[in-house]
Amino acid sequence: MTSFTEEYVKGNKIALALQHVAIGYNRQKTNQPYWAVKDVSFRVRQGETLGVIGRNGAGKSTLLRLMAGLIKPDKGLFINFGHTVSLLSLNLGFIQDLTGRENAILGGILLGMRKKDIEAKIPDIIEFSELGDFIDQPISTYSSGMSARLGFSIAFQADPDILLVDEVLGVGDAEFHQKSTAIMKERIKSNKTIVFVSHNENLIKELCDRVVWIEHGMTKKRGIPETVLQAYNEYHHVRRK
Repeated sequence: MTSFTEEYVKGNKIALALQHVAIGYNRQKTNQPYWAVKDVSFRVRQGETLGVIGRNGAGKSTLLRLMAGLIKPDKGLFINFGHTVSLLSLNLGFIQDLTGRENAILGGILLGMRKKDIEAKIPDIIEFSELGDFIDQPISTYSSGMSARLGFSIAFQADPDILLVDEVLGVGDAEFHQKSTAIMKERIKSNKTIVFVSHNENLIKELCDRVVWIEHGMTKKRGIPETVLQAYNEYHHVRRK
């Protein structure tokens, strides 16, 4: 791989870089490490949308947690070149006894926003989530769809340099599905730096500049969406035979 400094000199600025990253967890019964990520290397360039594909258990969500700054690698190198990062997730760790409004403020703070800024955005959160007066009811009274709408609406208020998206397009009922998909596509098509994890190949082709394929915790292939997706499908088609 070209050195990070060399890419900066060439004007191809890097936002995030992972080099031979490995992340392990201890198994409770054996106390032996389980390597969720074994050997992953790729770079996220400023202003691009990078897609990440892989089957369930490949290590994609663990990599997002790493890029969000929630965990550190056990091996290898991860560099954030001074950018703010937010993970767009529907599960912001809601506290069931608190109201939607209180959870919105807490969630915004966890996403790196100032309290006064998230408070100023509460009307937008209420309008977009379509919760109305339910915003002042405890989260424990919400349906799963209501919680998802609130989570999406809170997370979308953050305006980081880098946005990490983990399979959250189109949540809730059909109408909210359409609205949330449209606004997420609008954000991804902007000049923001995006890392987009998805199983939806049509969205990957539509939205992503490059794709990284993760297989069994390792980087399998990197490149333009059509090339990587074709190799991915051919690989799993052969294995299914």
